Amino acid sequence: MEQTTLKIEGMTCDHCKKAVDEELRNLQGVQEVKVDEAKGIADVTYNNSEVTADSMKEAVEVQ
Repeated sequence: MEQTTLKIEGMTCDHCKKAVDEELRNLQGVQEVKVDEAKGIADVTYNNSEVTADSMKEAVEVQ
C-alpha cells in the first residue's frame, strides 16, 4: 500500500468534500480516503498496482 496527499483547489463546502471523497473511493485500488476541506487536501491510501496518483488527480479535477 502507498499513501499520498492530493492538493484540492476550490473545495469550498461540504458538498465538494463529499464529491471528492466519493470520486476517490470509486477508483479501484483506493483503500482509504480522508478529506480535509479546511486544508484543501485529501490523504489517500491506495494499491499502486491498481491506481496511480495521476489517475486520482484526474478523477478529482473532473469535479
